Amino acid sequence: MLVEIFQLSNYYHTMNYSFEYIDIILLAMIAGFIFLRLRGILGKRTGFEGKINPQFENILKKAQADNKVKIKENFDENAQKEFLKGAKIAYETIITDFSDQDNKITNSKPLLSKKIYDQFKTALVDRSKRGHFAEITFIGINSANIKEHNKIGSILKVTVDFVAEVITCIKDKEKKIISGDPEKIKKIYDTWVFSRDTNSSNPNWQLIDTLT
Repeated sequence: MLVEIFQLSNYYHTMNYSFEYIDIILLAMIAGFIFLRLRGILGKRTGFEGKINPQFENILKKAQADNKVKIKENFDENAQKEFLKGAKIAYETIITDFSDQDNKITNSKPLLSKKIYDQFKTALVDRSKRGHFAEITFIGINSANIKEHNKIGSILKVTVDFVAEVITCIKDKEKKIISGDPEKIKKIYDTWVFSRDTNSSNPNWQLIDTLT
């Protein structure tokens, strides 16, 4: 009985080896087939083809975006011209908003840093308490020139000299003139400092200081 079991065991053992060899041969045939298919496909391509790996595509897009940001950070002659166009509009908006009759900052609030907004608001509250209000006619800007500009980290600061003409006066609640002349054009000189974070998606500049 033991002999029969031993012989039967050897038989199955031999059969198992045979099946293992067959599996190896089949796997080798499949691998060879895949290799030939890949070589055939790759051999037909002469350049970079197929879809870009999504991860690589994201890295590429980020690199392109960073490059655009670096271009925008370059405050060259064209960038300065575009800046001055906006600075002139901002200047007129802020001057007329500060000098109108309601003694409130409305239109120019997004253009002001917190520091300047608080200063203007304090001055307007004080003017309102005295019962005074302003009348202004903005004639125009004679000149706007960049005095200096510098960048610290991501913060770009630009100092601008403005020369403008206005007609303005301060009146009390009885409309009596306290200061100024409602019929005389006055030339005003201002040096303002604007700033923006070049890393921010917000393209707007803000007035952060008034030097004169």
